[in-house]
Amino acid sequence: MSDSYLAVLIYVHVLPEAIEPFRTASLANAAASLREPGCVRFDVAQEAADATRFVLIEVYRGPEGAAAHKQTAHYQAWRDTVAPMMAEPRTNKSCATVTPTATWALDGRV
Repeated sequence: MSDSYLAVLIYVHVLPEAIEPFRTASLANAAASLREPGCVRFDVAQEAADATRFVLIEVYRGPEGAAAHKQTAHYQAWRDTVAPMMAEPRTNKSCATVTPTATWALDGRV
């Protein structure tokens, strides 16, 4: 799949009292992540039926971008900040995008 990106879906279940602090920390992490050269997209989604459940949708140019992300200060700060907010350990799935990369016209960085 040479014309694909690496999408990483992070599933998070937070404690009810941590909803707003988690949102705040995750939005800050997403904004900083979008400045990384290997990051194509970073979305924070919250379940409509259960506000304590989130999905982080991270899209990287490849595995190197995802690995570099984990070395950044903003990721490490996010990880350490949100760890006590978790109702259970977060899980993730990695996927190859199917939509052609040429259609990912986000902000001219494609």
